[in-house]
Amino acid sequence: MSTAQLAPLKDGRTRERALAVRWLARPEVGVFLGAAAVFVFFLIAAPTLRDGGSMATVLYQSSTIGIMALPVALLMIGGEFDLSSGVAVISSALTASMLSYQLTMNVWTGVIVALIVSLAVGAFNGWMVVRTGLPSFLVTLGTFLILQGVNLAVTKLVTGNVASDDISDMDGFDQARTVFASSFDVGGVEIKITVVWWIVFAALATWILLRTKYGNWIFAVGGNKESARAVGVPVNFTKITLFMAVGFGAWFIGMHNLFSFNTVQSGEGVGQELIYIAAAVIGGCLLTGGSGSAIGPVFGAFMFGMVQQGIVYAGWNPDWFKAFLGVMLLGAVLINLWIQRTATRR
Repeated sequence: MSTAQLAPLKDGRTRERALAVRWLARPEVGVFLGAAAVFVFFLIAAPTLRDGGSMATVLYQSSTIGIMALPVALLMIGGEFDLSSGVAVISSALTASMLSYQLTMNVWTGVIVALIVSLAVGAFNGWMVVRTGLPSFLVTLGTFLILQGVNLAVTKLVTGNVASDDISDMDGFDQARTVFASSFDVGGVEIKITVVWWIVFAALATWILLRTKYGNWIFAVGGNKESARAVGVPVNFTKITLFMAVGFGAWFIGMHNLFSFNTVQSGEGVGQELIYIAAAVIGGCLLTGGSGSAIGPVFGAFMFGMVQQGIVYAGWNPDWFKAFLGVMLLGAVLINLWIQRTATRR
């Protein structure tokens, strides 16, 4: 028998994909290439971005978006949306501020109560979605309107103003600021602590997705919840805890805002939820769920921070910022679509 006859036959189903094709199949590849292109573009268009302080500002802006984009991305991989995340950030900050100031308590008491409230809002959203079967778009849109109204009405009722009172002279403020809003020096450049937290949370989210049973559950419920339930995945638990993770992110960013500026405007936060979702989509998370990563939204948030600050440093009209975001979002969707088709083509 000849060597040719002994060689195993291979068809398209058994042929191993090329390394380049497997690399392209990664959901974060498109946004990585896009982030690199945006980075190079603004380094040329805005030379001041090459300064260490300017890049630190870009990283700070990116981190405040990226910390929230991470749990939003996990929720999207799980097949759901949360349109209340933007105003939930403000609700958390207002809760901590008004509770501490009005009751003259240590600010850490307000911080802990705000965490409980934020997790409760997330749990409510998740419970409503799994209990009623309504689209998360509708449920969280209702929560968005409720929180927006409560933020304004309660703040005016308690403080007589549209903003919370200054808590910078209260007990525990300095310690809380160290955790949520401090800075440290690296080679003469001031780096915000949120950049460190952003990296830590991204590493944690990546580990959860790729190395834990819970990460498998997230992909399963996002891909097909009925099939996931049939093989024993706790679908309701997974979805509710994902909404609670968004609540945790809202609490953290709310605390950062509070201890950075000492006070909170009750009408802020509207529209930020779209930024978080856009960063996740640009990062490779599918709108239909079941696919994505935690690293992709990191690059997506970096693109947002680079464009936001790059326009300023380039001396352009900042009104163009939203137009750039729209172009990036459409471009990312088209690139992700092309990458998926390329990776799955025989």
